[in-house]
Amino acid sequence: MEGNMKILYINALYSPHVAGGAEISLKLIVEGMRARGHEVVVLSLVPEAGLSRDWVDGVKVYRAGLKNRYWPFSQERPGRLSRLAWHLTDRYNAAMGAVIRDVIRLENPLVVSCHNLVGWSIAVWDEVRRAGIPMVQVLHDLYLLCANSNMFKGGGPCTTQCFSCRTLRHRHRKRSMAVQAVVGISQSIVDRFAAHGYFTGVPAFVIHNARSIPEARSLRLRTAGQPLRVGYIGTLSAIKGVEWLIQQFKRSEIDGSLFIAGRGKDEDVAYFKTVAGNDDRIHFLGYADPQEFYAGIDVLVVPSLWEEPLGMVAIEGLANNLPVIASDRGGLRESVFNGRNGIRCDPDRPDSLGDALNYLWRDTDGYNRLAEAARPSVADYLSVERMVTEYEKVIDTVTGGHGVT
Repeated sequence: MEGNMKILYINALYSPHVAGGAEISLKLIVEGMRARGHEVVVLSLVPEAGLSRDWVDGVKVYRAGLKNRYWPFSQERPGRLSRLAWHLTDRYNAAMGAVIRDVIRLENPLVVSCHNLVGWSIAVWDEVRRAGIPMVQVLHDLYLLCANSNMFKGGGPCTTQCFSCRTLRHRHRKRSMAVQAVVGISQSIVDRFAAHGYFTGVPAFVIHNARSIPEARSLRLRTAGQPLRVGYIGTLSAIKGVEWLIQQFKRSEIDGSLFIAGRGKDEDVAYFKTVAGNDDRIHFLGYADPQEFYAGIDVLVVPSLWEEPLGMVAIEGLANNLPVIASDRGGLRESVFNGRNGIRCDPDRPDSLGDALNYLWRDTDGYNRLAEAARPSVADYLSVERMVTEYEKVIDTVTGGHGVT
């Protein structure tokens, strides 16, 4: 290595502000690169105006006040006109681009690693390019394709961009070709962007997220006649398939309980409780400690209706020796395999989920076979060192050999 690199990481949020898996993965990457001797700096957003700086576990973190109509990372849902105005500004937020320019001047990084750009907008790309600095774009979600970041509308996943997304993302395809490398957290998300003509000619890499996941739940085999404890943990929203799961559990013939852990917008949670009705087998837990939650269930269900970029919750379930029932969509296909460690079901065939529940309840041998294979099947996802090494190699590629000894 010609010298340790200085890497600027740009994301919407950074610890202790966490909205999802992207922030968890980014912190592991940043700290992993720092442990290898690289100088790392993070730039993220906060609702308060101005630019401040602090330190998080030894990492320098800039916090920039978002210059838009409202703070999008809250449980409140603004009105339609307010949301439209926010997204129009977020098409290309030159004011946030000016912040990027200032931080680049302050830090003079060798390379920039862009992650979730919601709030920042693709003004980031232009500022980094103007500074003559190589950059990597990491795809955690579908923000660059869809203003809502999920390509989900009218109760199902979008196969093409709708009119509003074509309008709000009309610059993005062409601008995407200016980055030096693109990384997807799954093959699914890389393919999705390629199908829409993004990142043409840009070297593409797949780096699955990783977590250090201890076994909160040791392997427990089932015997005939035991009730089946079914679990869901995550955001309570329509695209996550919570209603589908509740309906299928109610129609299934299993002797068991359904435990639903997580939070969502108040109106969504109220609606799901209405769908559950008076079924006393269904329990809404609110926030639950994941380790305690996994220890108390027998099977995890990940019934997402949208194309999950990866679906780390499925990996967490498998790492806790749980067979996983997952939607046959998106990145979930890369960790959950029929007959190996779980069962994939099709949202277009709603009863496939209920059939999977019935199978795991009735066939104890089948359940036990899947449970025994669960944790070994996700060994690669449990290696943070593997993930950091793969990102270091990508950085090395775009900096021309400065990154690896």
